[in-house]
This record gives sequence, structure tokens and C-alpha cells, in this order.
Amino acid sequence: MNYALVGAFVVLLATVLMAATLWLAAGNAFRQPADLYLAIAEESVAGLNVSAPVKYNGVDVGKVQSIQLDPVDPARVRLIFALERGTPIRQDTIAVLKIQGLTGIAYVELTGGARDSPPLRGTPEEPLPVIPTKPSLSARLENVLTSVLAKLDRTSSNIDAILSDENRAAVTSALTDLAALARTLAARRDTIDAGIASAARTFENGARVTEQLGPVIERIGPVIERIGPMIERIGRSADALEKFGQEAAQASTGAGQTVAQVGAEVQRMGAETLPDLQRLLAELQALASSLRHLSEQTERNPASLLFGRSPAPAGPGESSTTKAAP
Repeated sequence: MNYALVGAFVVLLATVLMAATLWLAAGNAFRQPADLYLAIAEESVAGLNVSAPVKYNGVDVGKVQSIQLDPVDPARVRLIFALERGTPIRQDTIAVLKIQGLTGIAYVELTGGARDSPPLRGTPEEPLPVIPTKPSLSARLENVLTSVLAKLDRTSSNIDAILSDENRAAVTSALTDLAALARTLAARRDTIDAGIASAARTFENGARVTEQLGPVIERIGPVIERIGPMIERIGRSADALEKFGQEAAQASTGAGQTVAQVGAEVQRMGAETLPDLQRLLAELQALASSLRHLSEQTERNPASLLFGRSPAPAGPGESSTTKAAP
């Protein structure tokens, strides 16, 4: 028996079995036609490996074929999915990175895809259809925790500022003042009770007065209704008076102008006729004086109206002949 030949056959058979096992494990035996899709993640994809499963609402529909950094923006990761042909990837389909159980193995979950949404297609700029992504639960938790920690840090700083030595002294002083106020209120409790009782009586009296004023207000209502038209008529009268006042003011202005014109005419006439009038008055005065002398002479000697005035008697040393010569 050739043991070398038997050993070579066993080794060859083992090699063939191992190759078949690896081939079956890779899924090449049942490989189906697949469509390629692109997803751009803007977060860390730690735990996600090539050949990680891609699920659509929990159903395996493909695998992750490639994981690469975006050459334009290294903060983004380009994920290429190989999905079974016929998978309903639509424009509202969302890719989310999830963790499977407690093992920490990451996979991609596809959600969305409404019935009336059109299928997702590529563009000239990006031949592969791009599936939009949404932050994973871990990323959202990380953002929330970061925000909470920042707020806690600010709160701690504010608490430290509040609990400073000056604020503690102020709080201690305020508590001391409150204790003193409480003691003062306790000492004057009777006075406070009396004041409260007096206030209660005042409120009761006010309520009674309000009740008594009710009928008065009801009686005043019709009077106010009757006064309303009177107030309207007074308003109209006031408007009429205002209009009359305006017209009177205009008339007064016109009268003032007329008076000014008349005054100017009177001054001009006075300047022209006053000298003649003064001369006439002087002549009238002289005439009146002559008439007065004539009247006095007539009273003394009425015959003088017929015979004229008698010559005056001759004075001492004068003769009648000498007097009559002139």
C-alpha cells in the first residue's frame, strides 16, 4: 500500500473542502444580481465593517461593499451598499447606523420608502443613487450628553458664584432679618388681628354701600339718557357760537379797518378846516362882544337906537366948542 499517495489524497481532499467552505461562507454559491447604492455618513462608523449586513425594516437586503473616507471632506464617510435587485429604494428612504444587541457589531438599517414616493435614481454628478442618512442613536445621545454636560458645567459655575462668601453673608443677614421680622409680627399679633378685623368690617360696609348705590345708579340711568340729547344740542350750540365768533372776529377786523380809514379822513379834514373854523370862531366871538355892548347901551339909553349915542360931557378945562371941533 502506498502511504504517500494516500496522504497526498487526504491533503488534497482537505484543501478542496476548505475552499468550498470558504466559498459558501462568502455567499458566492447563492450570489444574486445586486444594485449599488451610495450613502454618505457624517459621523463615526466605528464598528461597521465591510460585508456588514444592510437591513430594510429588519430584513436583510444586502451588505456593505465599501467603506472609504470622502476625499473632498474627510469628516464624511462614503458607504457603498450592494443591495438585492428589486429592493424598493425610494427617494424618502433613510439609512441609519445601528448597533446589534450587546455585541457592538454595527449594521445599516434602511427605513422609509412610502408607496407613492418615486424610485431613487443616480445623477450625472453621482452615477450611484445616494441614500440620505440620519444620525445614529449613539450620535444623538452623544450630542445630547455633550449639551447636558456643557449646561451642567455652566450650572456648576453659577452655583459656585451664588455660594460665594459675599452671597453667603448676605443670605445669613437676610435670614437674621426674617427672624427679627417674625418675632416682631408675633409680638404684634393682636394689633394685626384687630387690623384684619377692621379691614373685614370696612369691606362689609363697602359691600352694603355698593348695594345701596345700585338703585340710585338705576335711577340716574334715565336722567343720563335724557341729558345725552341736551349735551348734543349744547355741542351744536357751541359749534354755532364758535362759527359766530369767527364771523364776528372777521367783522371786527373789517370794522377796525373801516374805523382806521374814517379816522384818517377825519384827521385830514380837521387839518384842512380847523384854521378856518378857528378864525370863524374868533369873528363870532368879536360879533358877540359887539352885540353884548350894543345890548348894554340900549338898556342904558334906548333913545340911542334912534338918535345915536350922545356926546360925552366935556371934561375939566374942555369947552363944548373944542370938543365938537373934530
